[in-house]
Amino acid sequence: MIARDVDASGRARLAPAGALFRGLADPTRLALVRRLASGEARVVDLCTELGLGQSTVSSHLACLRECGLVDYRAQGRASVYHLTRPELMDLLAAAEDLLTATGYAVTLCPAYATTAAADPTTTQESAR
Repeated sequence: MIARDVDASGRARLAPAGALFRGLADPTRLALVRRLASGEARVVDLCTELGLGQSTVSSHLACLRECGLVDYRAQGRASVYHLTRPELMDLLAAAEDLLTATGYAVTLCPAYATTAAADPTTTQESAR
């Protein structure tokens, strides 16, 4: 006998993907992921390179760490962060391709656009 799906529409099976995309929905977390794709970094380095405060960087790294996307190793008194899933960059590259294909229409969407929509040419090049 086939067990009845509690969520007939299949939304329950999509919940993990939804959580992943919500975790990546923040531009600061995307900037951290993009930076860590080029190599390991200490929090102090990430703060300097991204122009963000230590508490902001640490809180976003904690979120990414809880999602299993980044981790750290101790180096003296510092923590050195790195991506745990390099295939994440393939996902982000595919997202950039999709944005390009749609002409960045999402930046005009009243439900999802940010108040300061990014310049598509800058975003497209910087995400790769």
